[in-house]
Amino acid sequence: MNHHPPTPVGRALTVVLGALPFIVITLLVFGQWPPLDRWDRSVAARAASYGAVRENMVDFWQVVGAVTQPWVLRGVMVAVAVYLWHRRARLLTVWLVVSAGAELGLVQAAKHIFDRPRPDQMLASADSWAYVSGHATAAFVMAGALGVVLPSVRGWRRRFRLLVALPTIAVVWLTSVDRIALNVHYLSDVLGGWALGLAILTATSIGFGLRPGLRRRRRRTPSADGDGTTAPPRAAVIVNPIKVGDGVAFRRKVTRALAVRGYDEPLWLETRVDDAGSAMAKQAVEYEADLVLVAGGDGTVRVVCAALAHTGIPVGVIPAGTGNLLARNLHIPLDLDDALERVLDGRDRRIDLVRVHGDELDTDRFAVMAGLGLDAAIISDAPPHLKKQIGWTAYLVSAAKNINHPSVRVQLTIDDAEPIERRVRTVVVGNVGMLQANIPLLPDARPDDGLLDVVVIAPRRVTQWPIVVWRLMTRTNRTDMYLERFTGRKVDIQAAVDVQRQLDGDPIGPGRSLTAEIEPGALTARVPKRR
Repeated sequence: MNHHPPTPVGRALTVVLGALPFIVITLLVFGQWPPLDRWDRSVAARAASYGAVRENMVDFWQVVGAVTQPWVLRGVMVAVAVYLWHRRARLLTVWLVVSAGAELGLVQAAKHIFDRPRPDQMLASADSWAYVSGHATAAFVMAGALGVVLPSVRGWRRRFRLLVALPTIAVVWLTSVDRIALNVHYLSDVLGGWALGLAILTATSIGFGLRPGLRRRRRRTPSADGDGTTAPPRAAVIVNPIKVGDGVAFRRKVTRALAVRGYDEPLWLETRVDDAGSAMAKQAVEYEADLVLVAGGDGTVRVVCAALAHTGIPVGVIPAGTGNLLARNLHIPLDLDDALERVLDGRDRRIDLVRVHGDELDTDRFAVMAGLGLDAAIISDAPPHLKKQIGWTAYLVSAAKNINHPSVRVQLTIDDAEPIERRVRTVVVGNVGMLQANIPLLPDARPDDGLLDVVVIAPRRVTQWPIVVWRLMTRTNRTDMYLERFTGRKVDIQAAVDVQRQLDGDPIGPGRSLTAEIEPGALTARVPKRR
Protein backbone atom coordinates (compact mmCIF):
# COMPACT_ATOMS: atom_id res chain seq x y z
CA MET A 1 0.00 0.00 0.00
CA ASN A 2 1.39 3.42 -0.95
CA HIS A 3 1.39 6.22 1.58
CA HIS A 4 1.81 9.72 0.25
CA PRO A 5 2.87 12.67 2.41
CA PRO A 6 0.04 15.08 3.12
CA THR A 7 -0.24 18.18 0.99
CA PRO A 8 -0.09 21.67 2.55
CA VAL A 9 -3.89 21.87 2.29
CA GLY A 10 -4.18 18.47 3.96
CA ARG A 11 -1.88 19.53 6.78
CA ALA A 12 -3.81 22.75 7.32
CA LEU A 13 -7.10 20.84 7.36
CA THR A 14 -5.70 18.42 9.95
CA VAL A 15 -4.62 21.31 12.19
CA VAL A 16 -8.08 22.89 11.90
CA LEU A 17 -9.77 19.59 12.77
CA GLY A 18 -7.46 19.20 15.75
CA ALA A 19 -8.37 22.66 17.00
CA LEU A 20 -12.08 22.27 16.29
CA PRO A 21 -13.02 20.62 19.65
CA PHE A 22 -11.36 23.48 21.56
CA ILE A 23 -13.14 26.06 19.43
CA VAL A 24 -16.52 24.35 19.92
CA ILE A 25 -16.13 23.93 23.70
CA THR A 26 -14.96 27.53 24.07
CA LEU A 27 -17.94 28.84 22.12
CA LEU A 28 -20.34 26.74 24.16
CA VAL A 29 -18.80 27.84 27.50
CA PHE A 30 -18.81 31.55 26.80
CA GLY A 31 -22.07 31.39 24.89
CA GLN A 32 -23.49 29.93 28.11
CA TRP A 33 -25.11 27.03 26.33
CA PRO A 34 -27.80 25.99 28.83
CA PRO A 35 -27.18 22.21 28.93
CA LEU A 36 -23.44 22.67 29.49
CA ASP A 37 -23.99 25.48 31.98
CA ARG A 38 -26.41 23.34 34.02
CA TRP A 39 -24.01 20.41 33.88
CA ASP A 40 -21.13 22.56 35.13
CA ARG A 41 -23.09 23.96 38.05
CA SER A 42 -24.59 20.60 39.00
CA VAL A 43 -21.18 18.87 39.11
CA ALA A 44 -19.65 21.78 41.04
CA ALA A 45 -22.46 21.70 43.62
CA ARG A 46 -22.09 17.95 44.14
CA ALA A 47 -18.31 18.25 44.51
CA ALA A 48 -18.70 21.00 47.12
CA SER A 49 -21.26 19.06 49.15
CA TYR A 50 -19.26 15.83 48.93
CA GLY A 51 -16.03 17.47 50.07
CA ALA A 52 -17.71 19.34 52.90
CA VAL A 53 -18.36 16.11 54.80
CA ARG A 54 -15.25 14.15 53.72
CA GLU A 55 -12.19 16.13 54.72
CA ASN A 56 -9.93 13.08 54.36
CA MET A 57 -10.82 12.82 50.66
CA VAL A 58 -10.12 16.52 50.21
CA ASP A 59 -6.67 15.91 51.69
CA PHE A 60 -6.13 13.00 49.31
CA TRP A 61 -7.07 15.05 46.25
CA GLN A 62 -4.83 17.90 47.37
CA VAL A 63 -1.90 15.47 47.46
CA VAL A 64 -2.83 14.29 43.97
CA GLY A 65 -2.98 17.92 42.81
CA ALA A 66 0.47 18.64 44.26
CA VAL A 67 2.00 15.58 42.57
CA THR A 68 0.42 16.37 39.19
CA GLN A 69 1.36 20.03 39.05
CA PRO A 70 1.86 21.18 35.45
CA TRP A 71 5.54 21.86 36.18
CA VAL A 72 5.99 18.25 37.28
CA LEU A 73 4.39 16.96 34.07
CA ARG A 74 6.49 19.32 31.95
CA GLY A 75 9.54 18.06 33.84
CA VAL A 76 8.67 14.51 32.78
CA MET A 77 8.56 15.65 29.15
CA VAL A 78 11.92 17.40 29.48
CA ALA A 79 13.44 14.25 31.05
CA VAL A 80 12.16 12.15 28.15
CA ALA A 81 13.54 14.77 25.74
CA VAL A 82 16.99 14.47 27.34
CA TYR A 83 16.80 10.69 26.96
CA LEU A 84 15.83 11.04 23.30
CA TRP A 85 18.67 13.48 22.69
CA HIS A 86 21.05 10.91 24.12
CA ARG A 87 19.55 8.35 21.71
CA ARG A 88 20.20 10.83 18.87
CA ALA A 89 16.47 11.18 18.12
CA ARG A 90 16.90 14.91 17.64
CA LEU A 91 13.62 15.54 15.81
CA LEU A 92 11.53 13.98 18.58
CA THR A 93 13.57 15.84 21.20
CA VAL A 94 12.86 19.24 19.70
CA TRP A 95 9.21 18.31 19.17
CA LEU A 96 8.76 17.43 22.85
CA VAL A 97 10.35 20.68 24.03
CA VAL A 98 8.29 22.76 21.59
CA SER A 99 5.07 20.97 22.64
CA ALA A 100 5.78 21.59 26.34
CA GLY A 101 6.53 25.26 25.64
CA ALA A 102 3.40 25.66 23.54
CA GLU A 103 1.28 24.15 26.32
CA LEU A 104 2.70 26.56 28.91
CA GLY A 105 2.24 29.63 26.72
CA LEU A 106 -1.24 28.83 25.39
CA VAL A 107 -2.69 27.90 28.78
CA GLN A 108 -1.59 31.22 30.23
CA ALA A 109 -2.89 33.05 27.18
CA ALA A 110 -6.28 31.32 27.41
CA LYS A 111 -6.66 32.18 31.11
CA HIS A 112 -5.96 35.87 30.50
CA ILE A 113 -8.09 36.09 27.37
CA PHE A 114 -11.22 34.46 28.77
CA ASP A 115 -11.06 35.56 32.46
CA ARG A 116 -13.51 32.91 33.62
CA PRO A 117 -14.09 32.89 37.44
CA ARG A 118 -13.68 29.64 39.34
CA PRO A 119 -16.57 27.93 41.18
CA ASP A 120 -17.77 29.73 44.33
CA GLN A 121 -17.23 26.87 46.79
CA MET A 122 -13.65 25.75 46.10
CA LEU A 123 -12.16 23.13 48.44
CA ALA A 124 -8.55 24.22 47.75
CA SER A 125 -6.83 27.51 47.04
CA ALA A 126 -6.39 28.64 43.44
CA ASP A 127 -5.78 32.24 42.45
CA SER A 128 -5.76 32.23 38.63
CA TRP A 129 -8.64 32.17 36.15
CA ALA A 130 -10.48 28.90 35.57
CA TYR A 131 -10.55 28.39 31.79
CA VAL A 132 -8.70 26.32 30.77
CA SER A 133 -7.47 23.84 33.37
CA GLY A 134 -3.67 23.99 33.25
CA HIS A 135 -3.41 20.66 35.06
CA ALA A 136 -5.68 18.91 32.55
CA THR A 137 -3.91 20.46 29.56
CA ALA A 138 -0.42 19.57 30.78
CA ALA A 139 -1.49 15.99 31.60
CA PHE A 140 -3.11 15.51 28.19
CA VAL A 141 -0.08 16.90 26.32
CA MET A 142 2.31 14.71 28.32
CA ALA A 143 0.26 11.54 27.73
CA GLY A 144 -0.26 12.31 24.05
CA ALA A 145 3.41 13.15 23.52
CA LEU A 146 4.53 9.89 25.07
CA GLY A 147 2.01 8.11 22.87
CA VAL A 148 3.85 9.45 19.83
CA VAL A 149 7.35 9.01 21.19
CA LEU A 150 7.32 5.53 22.72
CA PRO A 151 6.31 3.58 19.58
CA SER A 152 9.15 5.31 17.72
CA VAL A 153 11.96 4.51 20.14
CA ARG A 154 14.08 1.56 19.15
CA GLY A 155 14.21 -1.31 21.64
CA TRP A 156 10.90 -0.57 23.44
CA ARG A 157 8.87 -3.75 23.29
CA ARG A 158 5.10 -3.45 22.91
CA ARG A 159 4.46 -4.89 26.37
CA PHE A 160 6.75 -2.29 27.94
CA ARG A 161 5.03 0.48 26.01
CA LEU A 162 1.72 -0.58 27.56
CA LEU A 163 3.27 -0.55 31.02
CA VAL A 164 4.16 3.11 30.44
CA ALA A 165 1.09 4.12 28.40
CA LEU A 166 -1.46 2.91 30.95
CA PRO A 167 -0.03 4.97 33.84
CA THR A 168 0.08 8.10 31.64
CA ILE A 169 -3.61 7.65 30.80
CA ALA A 170 -4.28 7.15 34.51
CA VAL A 171 -2.43 10.40 35.24
CA VAL A 172 -4.72 12.28 32.84
CA TRP A 173 -7.83 10.91 34.57
CA LEU A 174 -6.52 11.45 38.10
CA THR A 175 -5.40 14.97 37.33
CA SER A 176 -8.70 15.86 35.74
CA VAL A 177 -10.86 14.26 38.45
CA ASP A 178 -8.72 15.98 41.06
CA ARG A 179 -9.57 19.40 39.62
CA ILE A 180 -13.29 18.63 39.73
CA ALA A 181 -13.23 16.89 43.12
CA LEU A 182 -11.51 19.92 44.68
CA ASN A 183 -14.08 22.12 42.91
CA VAL A 184 -11.38 24.45 41.58
CA HIS A 185 -12.54 23.90 37.99
CA TYR A 186 -15.81 23.38 36.21
CA LEU A 187 -16.14 20.22 34.15
CA SER A 188 -15.98 22.34 30.98
CA ASP A 189 -12.63 23.81 32.14
CA VAL A 190 -11.21 20.29 32.14
CA LEU A 191 -12.80 19.41 28.79
CA GLY A 192 -11.40 22.66 27.38
CA GLY A 193 -7.96 21.68 28.71
CA TRP A 194 -8.14 18.32 26.98
CA ALA A 195 -9.26 19.98 23.75
CA LEU A 196 -6.45 22.56 23.93
CA GLY A 197 -3.97 19.72 24.52
CA LEU A 198 -5.29 17.94 21.44
CA ALA A 199 -4.95 21.12 19.38
CA ILE A 200 -1.34 21.62 20.56
CA LEU A 201 -0.32 18.04 19.80
CA THR A 202 -1.97 18.11 16.39
CA ALA A 203 -0.35 21.40 15.37
CA THR A 204 3.15 20.54 16.57
CA SER A 205 2.98 16.99 15.21
CA ILE A 206 1.96 18.20 11.77
CA GLY A 207 4.62 20.92 11.95
CA PHE A 208 7.32 18.33 12.67
CA GLY A 209 5.99 15.73 10.25
CA LEU A 210 4.82 13.34 12.98
CA ARG A 211 1.53 11.53 13.35
CA PRO A 212 0.11 11.87 16.86
CA GLY A 213 -0.87 8.67 18.62
CA LEU A 214 0.28 6.41 15.80
CA ARG A 215 3.46 4.56 15.18
CA ARG A 216 5.08 5.80 12.03
CA ARG A 217 5.19 3.01 9.48
CA ARG A 218 8.57 1.85 8.30
CA ARG A 219 8.53 1.35 4.56
CA ARG A 220 11.06 -0.45 2.43
CA THR A 221 11.20 2.24 -0.24
CA PRO A 222 13.41 5.30 -0.62
CA SER A 223 10.42 7.56 0.06
CA ALA A 224 10.07 6.30 3.62
CA ASP A 225 9.38 8.90 6.24
CA GLY A 226 11.01 8.96 9.66
CA ASP A 227 13.94 10.82 11.12
CA GLY A 228 16.51 8.03 10.66
CA THR A 229 17.09 7.75 14.39
CA THR A 230 14.16 5.59 15.52
CA ALA A 231 13.45 1.88 15.58
CA PRO A 232 14.67 -0.25 13.99
CA PRO A 233 17.74 1.10 12.15
CA ARG A 234 17.85 0.59 8.42
CA ALA A 235 20.69 0.13 5.98
CA ALA A 236 21.12 0.60 2.26
CA VAL A 237 23.52 -1.72 0.42
CA ILE A 238 25.01 -0.43 -2.84
CA VAL A 239 26.52 -3.24 -4.89
CA ASN A 240 28.52 -3.34 -8.09
CA PRO A 241 27.24 -6.69 -9.44
CA ILE A 242 30.26 -7.08 -11.72
CA LYS A 243 32.68 -6.96 -8.79
CA VAL A 244 30.64 -9.14 -6.41
CA GLY A 245 31.07 -12.71 -7.60
CA ASP A 246 28.32 -14.78 -5.99
CA GLY A 247 25.61 -12.18 -5.60
CA VAL A 248 23.10 -14.53 -3.97
CA ALA A 249 25.52 -15.70 -1.28
CA PHE A 250 26.74 -12.14 -0.72
CA ARG A 251 23.20 -10.87 -0.25
CA ARG A 252 22.37 -13.69 2.15
CA LYS A 253 25.44 -13.01 4.30
CA VAL A 254 24.92 -9.25 4.44
CA THR A 255 21.21 -9.56 5.21
CA ARG A 256 21.87 -12.04 8.00
CA ALA A 257 24.66 -9.92 9.50
CA LEU A 258 22.39 -6.86 9.54
CA ALA A 259 19.41 -8.76 10.96
CA VAL A 260 21.51 -10.13 13.83
CA ARG A 261 22.30 -6.53 14.78
CA GLY A 262 18.66 -5.41 14.74
CA TYR A 263 18.49 -3.78 11.31
CA ASP A 264 15.45 -3.76 9.08
CA GLU A 265 15.52 -5.66 5.79
CA PRO A 266 18.10 -3.58 3.85
CA LEU A 267 17.43 -1.56 0.73
CA TRP A 268 19.42 -3.18 -2.10
CA LEU A 269 20.71 -0.98 -4.90
CA GLU A 270 22.83 -2.16 -7.83
CA THR A 271 25.10 0.08 -9.85
CA ARG A 272 24.74 0.26 -13.62
CA VAL A 273 27.14 0.60 -16.52
CA ASP A 274 26.04 4.22 -16.93
CA ASP A 275 26.05 5.03 -13.20
CA ALA A 276 28.75 3.79 -10.82
CA GLY A 277 26.74 4.65 -7.72
CA SER A 278 25.72 8.32 -7.67
CA ALA A 279 21.98 7.81 -8.17
CA MET A 280 22.03 4.87 -5.76
CA ALA A 281 23.67 6.98 -3.05
CA LYS A 282 20.99 9.64 -3.54
CA GLN A 283 18.32 6.96 -3.14
CA ALA A 284 19.98 5.91 0.12
CA VAL A 285 19.82 9.53 1.33
CA GLU A 286 16.13 9.79 0.40
CA TYR A 287 15.54 6.48 2.19
CA GLU A 288 17.15 8.11 5.25
CA ALA A 289 19.38 5.11 5.85
CA ASP A 290 21.24 4.89 9.15
CA LEU A 291 24.12 3.12 7.39
CA VAL A 292 25.21 2.69 3.78
CA LEU A 293 27.29 -0.35 2.86
CA VAL A 294 29.09 -0.17 -0.48
CA ALA A 295 30.56 -3.24 -2.15
CA GLY A 296 32.51 -2.78 -5.35
CA GLY A 297 35.77 -1.58 -6.75
CA ASP A 298 37.58 1.62 -5.85
CA GLY A 299 35.58 3.48 -8.49
CA THR A 300 32.23 2.47 -7.02
CA VAL A 301 33.42 3.34 -3.52
CA ARG A 302 34.66 6.73 -4.69
CA VAL A 303 31.42 7.67 -6.43
CA VAL A 304 29.27 6.62 -3.46
CA CYS A 305 31.47 8.43 -0.96
CA ALA A 306 31.44 11.57 -3.12
CA ALA A 307 27.65 11.53 -3.27
CA LEU A 308 27.35 11.01 0.52
CA ALA A 309 29.76 13.82 1.40
CA HIS A 310 28.45 16.13 4.14
CA THR A 311 25.29 14.02 4.70
CA GLY A 312 26.52 12.54 7.98
CA ILE A 313 25.35 9.06 6.93
CA PRO A 314 28.03 6.49 7.87
CA VAL A 315 29.56 4.61 4.94
CA GLY A 316 30.91 1.10 5.44
CA VAL A 317 33.18 -0.24 2.69
CA ILE A 318 32.90 -3.97 1.95
CA PRO A 319 35.97 -4.86 -0.18
CA ALA A 320 35.02 -6.42 -3.49
CA GLY A 321 37.27 -4.88 -6.13
CA THR A 322 40.82 -5.12 -7.42
CA GLY A 323 42.56 -2.48 -5.32
CA ASN A 324 40.29 -1.89 -2.33
CA LEU A 325 42.53 1.02 -1.40
CA LEU A 326 40.14 2.88 0.89
CA ALA A 327 39.31 -0.33 2.75
CA ARG A 328 43.01 -1.14 3.17
CA ASN A 329 43.80 2.33 4.47
CA LEU A 330 40.89 2.22 6.94
CA HIS A 331 42.11 -1.21 8.17
CA ILE A 332 39.03 -3.05 6.93
CA PRO A 333 39.80 -6.75 6.30
CA LEU A 334 39.51 -8.05 2.76
CA ASP A 335 37.66 -11.20 3.82
CA LEU A 336 33.88 -10.69 3.49
CA ASP A 337 32.82 -12.24 6.80
CA ASP A 338 35.58 -10.50 8.72
CA ALA A 339 34.87 -7.17 7.00
CA LEU A 340 31.15 -7.36 7.80
CA GLU A 341 31.83 -8.06 11.45
CA ARG A 342 34.44 -5.32 11.83
CA VAL A 343 32.35 -2.72 9.97
CA LEU A 344 28.95 -3.45 11.52
CA ASP A 345 30.44 -3.59 15.02
CA GLY A 346 32.74 -0.66 14.34
CA ARG A 347 32.77 3.04 15.09
CA ASP A 348 32.07 6.17 13.06
CA ARG A 349 35.08 8.24 12.03
CA ARG A 350 35.01 11.55 10.19
CA ILE A 351 37.51 11.50 7.34
CA ASP A 352 38.48 13.99 4.66
CA LEU A 353 37.50 13.94 1.02
CA VAL A 354 39.20 15.81 -1.81
CA ARG A 355 37.41 18.03 -4.29
CA VAL A 356 39.02 17.87 -7.72
CA HIS A 357 38.56 19.43 -11.13
CA GLY A 358 40.50 19.86 -14.36
CA ASP A 359 40.17 20.27 -18.10
CA GLU A 360 37.51 17.98 -19.57
CA LEU A 361 36.62 16.95 -16.02
CA ASP A 362 33.55 18.02 -14.06
CA THR A 363 34.10 18.90 -10.40
CA ASP A 364 34.30 15.62 -8.52
CA ARG A 365 35.65 14.11 -5.30
CA PHE A 366 38.04 11.34 -4.39
CA ALA A 367 38.85 9.59 -1.14
CA VAL A 368 42.19 7.89 -1.82
CA MET A 369 44.51 9.28 -4.50
CA ALA A 370 44.56 11.15 -7.78
CA GLY A 371 47.43 10.96 -10.20
CA LEU A 372 48.78 12.37 -13.41
CA GLY A 373 51.34 10.58 -15.58
CA LEU A 374 52.78 7.10 -15.16
CA ASP A 375 50.47 5.86 -12.37
CA ALA A 376 47.41 6.75 -14.46
CA ALA A 377 48.92 5.06 -17.51
CA ILE A 378 49.50 1.87 -15.49
CA ILE A 379 45.89 1.88 -14.34
CA SER A 380 44.56 2.57 -17.84
CA ASP A 381 46.61 -0.21 -19.44
CA ALA A 382 45.97 -2.95 -16.86
CA PRO A 383 44.20 -5.75 -18.79
CA PRO A 384 40.65 -6.22 -17.38
CA HIS A 385 40.79 -10.02 -17.76
CA LEU A 386 44.01 -10.14 -15.73
CA LYS A 387 42.53 -7.90 -13.04
CA LYS A 388 39.64 -10.34 -12.76
CA GLN A 389 41.93 -13.40 -12.68
CA ILE A 390 44.90 -12.29 -10.56
CA GLY A 391 43.67 -9.12 -8.87
CA TRP A 392 45.92 -6.14 -8.21
CA THR A 393 49.04 -7.95 -9.47
CA ALA A 394 47.71 -7.22 -12.95
CA TYR A 395 49.01 -3.71 -12.36
CA LEU A 396 52.56 -5.13 -12.22
CA VAL A 397 52.13 -6.36 -15.79
CA SER A 398 50.97 -2.91 -16.84
CA ALA A 399 53.85 -1.28 -14.92
CA ALA A 400 56.40 -3.41 -16.79
CA LYS A 401 54.80 -2.38 -20.07
CA ASN A 402 54.93 1.32 -19.12
CA ILE A 403 58.37 1.34 -17.49
CA ASN A 404 59.61 3.74 -20.15
CA HIS A 405 56.61 6.05 -19.92
CA PRO A 406 57.87 9.45 -21.03
CA SER A 407 58.44 12.19 -18.50
CA VAL A 408 56.47 15.42 -18.75
CA ARG A 409 57.13 18.96 -17.60
CA VAL A 410 54.66 20.16 -15.00
CA GLN A 411 54.06 23.28 -12.95
CA LEU A 412 53.11 22.48 -9.37
CA THR A 413 51.47 25.00 -7.02
CA ILE A 414 50.91 24.14 -3.35
CA ASP A 415 48.45 26.46 -1.57
CA ASP A 416 49.60 30.05 -2.15
CA ALA A 417 53.28 29.24 -2.58
CA GLU A 418 55.23 30.13 -5.69
CA PRO A 419 54.80 27.58 -8.51
CA ILE A 420 57.63 25.12 -9.04
CA GLU A 421 58.51 23.38 -12.28
CA ARG A 422 59.65 19.80 -12.58
CA ARG A 423 60.07 17.16 -15.28
CA VAL A 424 58.34 14.13 -13.80
CA ARG A 425 57.21 10.61 -14.50
CA THR A 426 54.19 10.96 -12.26
CA VAL A 427 52.59 13.19 -9.62
CA VAL A 428 50.26 11.64 -7.05
CA VAL A 429 48.03 13.62 -4.68
CA GLY A 430 46.80 11.53 -1.77
CA ASN A 431 44.34 11.62 1.09
CA VAL A 432 45.72 8.30 2.35
CA GLY A 433 49.11 6.74 1.80
CA MET A 434 49.15 2.95 1.39
CA LEU A 435 49.07 1.07 -1.90
CA GLN A 436 48.52 -2.64 -2.42
CA ALA A 437 51.09 -4.93 -0.78
CA ASN A 438 51.42 -2.26 1.93
CA ILE A 439 53.61 -0.03 -0.24
CA PRO A 440 53.81 3.31 1.62
CA LEU A 441 53.59 5.73 -1.28
CA LEU A 442 52.66 8.59 1.07
CA PRO A 443 53.79 7.39 4.50
CA ASP A 444 52.72 10.52 6.38
CA ALA A 445 49.24 10.77 4.89
CA ARG A 446 46.30 10.46 7.28
CA PRO A 447 42.64 10.42 6.17
CA ASP A 448 41.58 12.93 8.83
CA ASP A 449 44.49 15.38 9.13
CA GLY A 450 42.99 18.05 6.87
CA LEU A 451 46.01 17.93 4.55
CA LEU A 452 46.89 16.63 1.11
CA ASP A 453 50.11 14.72 0.63
CA VAL A 454 51.89 15.01 -2.71
CA VAL A 455 54.66 12.85 -4.13
CA VAL A 456 56.61 13.76 -7.25
CA ILE A 457 58.47 10.83 -8.81
CA ALA A 458 61.04 11.73 -11.43
CA PRO A 459 63.70 9.11 -12.27
CA ARG A 460 65.52 10.08 -15.46
CA ARG A 461 66.44 6.55 -16.58
CA VAL A 462 65.11 3.03 -16.11
CA THR A 463 68.16 2.14 -14.03
CA GLN A 464 67.12 4.72 -11.42
CA TRP A 465 63.80 3.01 -10.66
CA PRO A 466 65.31 0.60 -8.08
CA ILE A 467 66.48 3.64 -6.10
CA VAL A 468 62.95 5.07 -6.12
CA VAL A 469 61.41 1.73 -5.10
CA TRP A 470 63.92 1.35 -2.26
CA ARG A 471 63.17 4.86 -1.04
CA LEU A 472 59.43 4.10 -1.07
CA MET A 473 59.68 0.77 0.70
CA THR A 474 61.99 2.09 3.43
CA ARG A 475 59.92 5.29 3.88
CA THR A 476 63.00 7.43 3.41
CA ASN A 477 62.12 11.10 3.87
CA ARG A 478 65.17 12.47 2.07
CA THR A 479 64.30 14.72 -0.85
CA ASP A 480 66.30 14.62 -4.08
CA MET A 481 65.78 14.77 -7.81
CA TYR A 482 64.19 11.31 -7.92
CA LEU A 483 61.48 11.73 -5.30
CA GLU A 484 59.99 14.80 -3.60
CA ARG A 485 57.13 15.15 -1.11
CA PHE A 486 54.91 18.12 -0.29
CA THR A 487 51.86 18.80 1.87
CA GLY A 488 49.14 21.42 1.60
CA ARG A 489 45.43 22.05 1.47
CA LYS A 490 45.24 22.79 -2.23
CA VAL A 491 47.36 21.45 -5.07
CA ASP A 492 47.31 22.62 -8.68
CA ILE A 493 49.11 20.62 -11.37
CA GLN A 494 49.54 21.96 -14.89
CA ALA A 495 51.21 19.73 -17.49
CA ALA A 496 52.85 20.88 -20.70
CA VAL A 497 51.12 18.17 -22.79
CA ASP A 498 48.13 15.88 -22.40
CA VAL A 499 48.84 12.96 -20.05
CA GLN A 500 46.76 10.20 -18.50
CA ARG A 501 44.94 10.97 -15.21
CA GLN A 502 43.18 8.86 -12.60
CA LEU A 503 40.95 9.20 -9.53
CA ASP A 504 41.02 6.40 -6.96
CA GLY A 505 42.14 3.87 -9.51
CA ASP A 506 39.68 4.93 -12.20
CA PRO A 507 41.13 6.40 -15.43
CA ILE A 508 39.43 9.69 -16.25
CA GLY A 509 41.09 10.35 -19.61
CA PRO A 510 44.04 12.48 -20.65
CA GLY A 511 44.35 16.15 -19.87
CA ARG A 512 46.77 18.87 -18.85
CA SER A 513 45.43 20.03 -15.50
CA LEU A 514 44.37 18.64 -12.17
CA THR A 515 43.44 20.75 -9.14
CA ALA A 516 42.72 19.13 -5.77
CA GLU A 517 41.48 20.78 -2.55
CA ILE A 518 40.88 19.12 0.81
CA GLU A 519 37.39 18.95 2.36
CA PRO A 520 38.10 18.24 6.03
CA GLY A 521 35.73 15.78 7.74
CA ALA A 522 33.42 15.59 4.72
CA LEU A 523 32.64 11.87 5.07
CA THR A 524 31.50 9.76 8.01
CA ALA A 525 33.14 6.35 7.58
CA ARG A 526 32.28 3.22 9.54
CA VAL A 527 35.64 1.73 10.53
CA PRO A 528 36.78 -1.09 12.84
CA LYS A 529 37.09 -0.27 16.51
CA ARG A 530 40.55 0.40 17.86
CA ARG A 531 42.24 -2.62 19.36
